[in-house]
Amino acid sequence: MKRKLIAAIGVAGMLVSIAACGGDDGDDKKAGVDGFKGETLTLWAMDGSTPDGWTKDVKAAFEKKTGAKLNLEVQQWNGIQQKLTTALSEENPPDVFEIGNTQTAAYAKTGGLAELGDLKEGLGADWTESINESSVVDGKQYAAPWFVLNRVVIYNKKVWADAGIKETPKTRAEFLENLKTIESKTDAEPIYLPGQNWYHFVGLTIGEGADLVKKDGDKYVSNLTDPKVAKAMKTYKEFADLSKAPKNKDEATPQQAEVFAKGKTGAFIGMSWEAATAIKANPKIEKDIGYFTIPGATAAKPEGVFLGGSNLAVAATSKKQELAKEFLKIALSDKYEGALAKESGVIPNKKALEAQLKGNAAAEAAAPATAGGGTTPLIPEWAAVENPPNPIKNYMTAVLNGKSNDAAAKQVEGELNKRLAQKQ
Repeated sequence: MKRKLIAAIGVAGMLVSIAACGGDDGDDKKAGVDGFKGETLTLWAMDGSTPDGWTKDVKAAFEKKTGAKLNLEVQQWNGIQQKLTTALSEENPPDVFEIGNTQTAAYAKTGGLAELGDLKEGLGADWTESINESSVVDGKQYAAPWFVLNRVVIYNKKVWADAGIKETPKTRAEFLENLKTIESKTDAEPIYLPGQNWYHFVGLTIGEGADLVKKDGDKYVSNLTDPKVAKAMKTYKEFADLSKAPKNKDEATPQQAEVFAKGKTGAFIGMSWEAATAIKANPKIEKDIGYFTIPGATAAKPEGVFLGGSNLAVAATSKKQELAKEFLKIALSDKYEGALAKESGVIPNKKALEAQLKGNAAAEAAAPATAGGGTTPLIPEWAAVENPPNPIKNYMTAVLNGKSNDAAAKQVEGELNKRLAQKQ
């Protein structure tokens, strides 16, 4: 998905191999006031990731502590993979840069990222494991987790009240029962869930402990016939069967928030910023919008979710390794990580900092699912899978149209394996 605040969740295209050059750490200075005086650290951050207040305060703190200047260059998501790949192969790359969490492994394995194990020991002892997972490649820390977002249930409080529902559900079974009540007691569509909202499906597989791919010798191949994957798809179908949404489209075709904005939909599963899209389409609906965590099989554990977000990395070829780490120590400190969460509503990299989300209803609904969340397979080979037409989407549509899980999986297996075999 193209997000408004964070990276397009999932890798949109193939990563071109990064020229792996040996980095010479020219920074042997000690941190402290004026310790790096006269130097400039270049930071590439993506459009929307660095809110004004956070940027101003972090820049001031960095420049006061180090004596160096911070040069923030805001980048656009469109074309960033090729731009970053090129920059990392050149003599003067950005010293620190934001990178999509699912992209990190590919850049690490091609030599573009500096190891940050010492930073993890000193700063990240209590980073949330599910958020930090994407920063670790082959057991080594190649980036630092910055923030994530995940999906929640966005619902129409008026529709639910009209159906006589007084409380939001705490389990998957209660959620289904609520939707069936809406179907029987109102003229609203219970839930808008198109057949190819595939990142929600990925979340369901994470909740089941399922893997979309498996290792076969020295290569990765499809694992869609796994019973755990089938169980996740069965859950998806139970909800999709209560929706009139097209089975062969995703949540952006049409924009599900705009469908919801018409006021005749009980709920949809989406990112928090999609509520703003609905409000823009119909300002009157704002008062009726509510949020809750996607319920899991039991009240004790929310549904699995896909964690889309960003890490911060240091270029392996940067000549300012120590200065870059000083920036990360400041930007990722509890003070500024918490400030980012409060200002932007993103999920911070530590459980203890989630208190900063208080008062942000959407973020408060998203946070409980974070610990049990995950991502698409963290392998470079995954990059090609998400290129349209995405075979996972086609698999989902086939199941929703009546094929058995195995038949639908076999239908896309050849294409999926072909993409997984493509050289990066």
